[in-house]
Amino acid sequence: MPVLETPTNTGIYILNVTELEPRLKHPTIFGHFDTLDAGDAFQILNDHDPKPLYYQMIAERGNIFTWNYHEQGPQRWIVEIRKNAPGETVGELAAKDVRKAEVFKKYGIDFCCGGKKSLAQACAEAGVSEAEVTAALDNAEKAPVSVAATAQFNRWDADFLADYIYNQHHNYYYEEGPVITDLVVKVAARHGDHAPELKTVASIWKQIVSELNTHFMKEERILFPFIKAMVTAKKTGDYSQLNAFPSVTEPVQVMEADHEAAGELLAGLRKLTNGFTPPEGACNSFTLLYKKLADFEADLHQHIHLENNILFPKALQLDKALKGASN
Repeated sequence: MPVLETPTNTGIYILNVTELEPRLKHPTIFGHFDTLDAGDAFQILNDHDPKPLYYQMIAERGNIFTWNYHEQGPQRWIVEIRKNAPGETVGELAAKDVRKAEVFKKYGIDFCCGGKKSLAQACAEAGVSEAEVTAALDNAEKAPVSVAATAQFNRWDADFLADYIYNQHHNYYYEEGPVITDLVVKVAARHGDHAPELKTVASIWKQIVSELNTHFMKEERILFPFIKAMVTAKKTGDYSQLNAFPSVTEPVQVMEADHEAAGELLAGLRKLTNGFTPPEGACNSFTLLYKKLADFEADLHQHIHLENNILFPKALQLDKALKGASN
């Protein structure tokens, strides 16, 4: 059995899994997580980085927890896992009001991949004052907002929103992705000797392309058709098309896990390139590459925001309503 220790300064117990058989580690941690009340936390002590657990938890439990490292090796890793407490998340705030989304952008608060976090936690992770951000959010509510600015995403049916995401964001990637790939190869080959970070940029970009190609295929072939079938069932009362789709929960959780991974890769690119800032005297191709990467990041953040904070909640709510109606 894992050893339980209680840190005196926090009162949060540590689950020591270093002596557990590998096959028992994740089930044991899941068992402890499932017993938590909303807002409560525990810590795990491991002898290596437990990042694979993070992605498995998103895939199997959904993005309903926060994950914070207290120690990161080389001998031991301690991670605090907290079950999200009730209350509006930064993703929900951004989804309801585009003016608040702009505030989060200004303060470097991630409301797409990290949209399930509370305002307090998001501010702490971004290293900004919660009081200052709260005041900015209050001021934002007083500013005028146009229908065009909000695009009224919350008012759209889920099938229409899925089509919009495909046409606006998937097609953007299909058009811009090959252009960026060509630029990455060209610039890395020409300038990699005196700007060695470009080789890492090329490696990360290659990984992003590989993951997004698979991710978009899953959305276009599985999740989006499922969402459209649910909308049709709600409008017509014909549930026959849903027989091939047992639940939307699992594919949504898989997509959220993919989004987390993509977000981390993009964050790595931003840090590596100093915020996509080309070095002084960079040639036109070098400058264009970083501009394209910055535009790509902005588009993917908006894409993930629309899915994580608007489309997926709509789909989950619709799935629940249809199951209740069919019983």
